[in-house]
Amino acid sequence: MGIEKKLSDLRKMMQNNGLDAYIVPSNDVHQSEYVADHWNCREWISGFTGSAGLIVVTTNSAELWTDSRYFLQGETELADTEIELHKPKDRFAPEHITWLSENLSKGAVVGMDGDLCTIGQYNKYSDILSNTDKQFNISHDLFDVIWQDRPDKPLDEIFEHDVKYAGKTRTKKIEEIRSEMKSQGAVHHLVTTLDDIAWIFNIRGSDVEFNPVAVAFAIISLDSTTLFIDNQKVPAELKTKLTSEGIEVNSYGSISASLANLNESDSILIDSSVTSVNLYNAINCKIIEGSTISTLMKSIKNEVEVQHTREVMAKDGAAIAKTFYWLEQQLKNENNVTEAEVAAKLAENRSKMDDYVGESFPAIVGYKGNGAIIHYRPMRETCKALKGEGILLVDSGGQYINGTTDITRTIALGIPNKEEKRNFTLVLKGNIALSMITFPIGTTGVQLDTLARMFLWNQGLNYSHGTGHGVGFFLNVHEGPQGITGLNSERGREPFQSGMITSNEPGYYKEEEYGIRVENLMVTVPSEYENFLEFETVTLYPMDLKMIDEAIFSRKEKAWLNKYHYHVNKMVVPYLEGDIKSWFEQKCRPMN
Repeated sequence: MGIEKKLSDLRKMMQNNGLDAYIVPSNDVHQSEYVADHWNCREWISGFTGSAGLIVVTTNSAELWTDSRYFLQGETELADTEIELHKPKDRFAPEHITWLSENLSKGAVVGMDGDLCTIGQYNKYSDILSNTDKQFNISHDLFDVIWQDRPDKPLDEIFEHDVKYAGKTRTKKIEEIRSEMKSQGAVHHLVTTLDDIAWIFNIRGSDVEFNPVAVAFAIISLDSTTLFIDNQKVPAELKTKLTSEGIEVNSYGSISASLANLNESDSILIDSSVTSVNLYNAINCKIIEGSTISTLMKSIKNEVEVQHTREVMAKDGAAIAKTFYWLEQQLKNENNVTEAEVAAKLAENRSKMDDYVGESFPAIVGYKGNGAIIHYRPMRETCKALKGEGILLVDSGGQYINGTTDITRTIALGIPNKEEKRNFTLVLKGNIALSMITFPIGTTGVQLDTLARMFLWNQGLNYSHGTGHGVGFFLNVHEGPQGITGLNSERGREPFQSGMITSNEPGYYKEEEYGIRVENLMVTVPSEYENFLEFETVTLYPMDLKMIDEAIFSRKEKAWLNKYHYHVNKMVVPYLEGDIKSWFEQKCRPMN
């Protein structure tokens, strides 16, 4: 079924239900960034494959909003459709609702699935629309009718994440959550986000591509804990363990009934940014609005998790080394190699490492102009063939039982020109500046972001994405609550704490010519100075020395890079042998 037919069918359903517009977001009922196929409605109806964005369909138009990471991708994927791409000026403002309020007639009704709309969104959207005499209706999931071969909700089995990796038992985690619940006056706590549930219960799954999570809900009470998950997903042995630890397992679909059956005199803590309207309306007791308690706890990795992360980086670096060595040999022998083949080779080499589970996101392998598409994903049918010239941006990551990786390197396939070297060096200088900073406890990402951009800014250059995001431990590669961003967002306002793992990824993108990004993961650690923190770079792979303009690279920056390369070589070389080993040692050589 083509996009035109899908939009036509949706409009017929809108008409049958008295709707003048319908909002299709990219999230699931758990507000996930990546979703199981069952909830992939926005991609199904639009053909747009970016991880962020939403589509608004009216009786005579279709409009898609996404953020700056996907502008070029959106233009390409929507080119042969009626869907118009919107480029938001403020990614945190509901510009699609403003558009609806300005473009629909008075009395118009805007629809959305109440499972996919949070209570926070509902209140905001309703207020904006009502100000221009329009209604917001969240009663209809129209896709259950028009998507005739819609995939079922996933039913794959979950598995236990051993405490030797997790570093803390689920009993201890639940105990700490209950302590915080008491301080907030809550008898119950609703947990809807899949990575929080995976972390709390030390379970992992395969329901969502790239994220080792399982579709579930949880209610943690002061005197009980209930995990809502389809029974067939829980192996008998694990269910016995959960039951023995006081954790009741109920069906996934019974969450609403359980919320409705809470004692009216009780109170429940919810996070309105990740709780759907339908779940909110099911609650039959006093509601306390706050944050999901485990989100901050999860972001502060314990010593066991941090040490495993350090170890996993070495084998991940070795897998990248084997891929780049292979690529160099292919180009030297003038063999045809495509972007997609490089992505496949990365996954293949990672899969040979112990404890590997899968990729942490689709590999971004962008040659020349494709590198300027920030979240470009090479497809075999349309991707570019590589040659011994130009620059290549490779952003990839792995999920291992003992950690999650995310790394970007920009390498020269030939001799880089003066502009490419200068701009790469400006990006690298920003990465190093952020890596070297010592900062007082309480510092936020908004305060740190300028460090990564200042060298670019001084040349009138910039990049449109954030500088850093939190990273999970064998969990989601994008994790809150912290982030490094110039925008005054919730993540940008979160103070850094010891144990947090965060990406450091400044970049520069010249449309249709090349993209540059340098990304390492860093763990926040105590500084030698009391009440101060600093970053320890844990990613292990050398920078391409051919790309550095030494004329603008300071002695202090060289010293940092030489020390980093020495450490990289020491940690990764034990995983290499033969020609690759000597090749890698040369890549890690010190600068003069």
